[in-house]
Amino acid sequence: MTSISVNTDLCIKCGKCTRVCPPHIFMQVDKGMPIRVVKADNCIVCGHCVDVCPKHAIEHSEIPYEKVHKIDYKAMPTAEQLMNLFHARRSNRTFTDRSLQERAVEQIIEAGYYAPTAVNNRQVHIKLINDEDTLRQVFEYVVDTFSEMALDMRVRGEESTDDGYFSAPMLEGLVKAAKRGKDPILRGTHNLLIFTSSHRMGLRDCQLAYQNASLMAQVLGISQVYMGYVCNAYENGDRQRLKDILGVEDEIQAVMALGIPSFVYTSYTER
Repeated sequence: MTSISVNTDLCIKCGKCTRVCPPHIFMQVDKGMPIRVVKADNCIVCGHCVDVCPKHAIEHSEIPYEKVHKIDYKAMPTAEQLMNLFHARRSNRTFTDRSLQERAVEQIIEAGYYAPTAVNNRQVHIKLINDEDTLRQVFEYVVDTFSEMALDMRVRGEESTDDGYFSAPMLEGLVKAAKRGKDPILRGTHNLLIFTSSHRMGLRDCQLAYQNASLMAQVLGISQVYMGYVCNAYENGDRQRLKDILGVEDEIQAVMALGIPSFVYTSYTER
């Protein structure tokens, strides 16, 4: 059971906790009055109260203060620096065989975990796949699924999938290229990040986590590419087979390829 209390010796009655708490666990009758805790069981452990309190007066059983860190606002990037990052972020598919540094991968995954989630559910899981045999199985899974999709479309006499994204000739072209030794599926990457969640808001949560991770990768000089073919194969094929290949239990919501690029883009086009 979650335990929350206010240390009256430290509290300055600023009322910030009452204003930021989503389930309204903190109450203050009037400005300058003592802060009371009500319905602590409704806490979603978002940490807003602990992080906003200027005097560390909130005592929360799930958030010990050794896990709370000061934010250095002076070290924040400027708007121009952040926009420069947005301009530079590209889906650079020119992967090399150079290995990714372990610390860099850790930073990318950590960035993903700091993205917001619906009702603070935090039910997003990010897994690195860099085993060559597993990557080969993912590649074969997509090729097999696309072959089945193309055949099914031919049998039913349909020109494209319901969303219009795939046509039978397109799928057959991808399969033929793969069988000729090309890699139009994984683009030669040696690293995949798998974003999974079975929460009802899991797709949105994973997309937010993906964006965080993508921008961190860009800062670190690492290419990141959304693996749409893998996700589409998962949506249209044997889902359990891919989950077994990747060793995950939750639903696969997004897949990112990572790698060191052969070169970088020197310009950006206005949008």
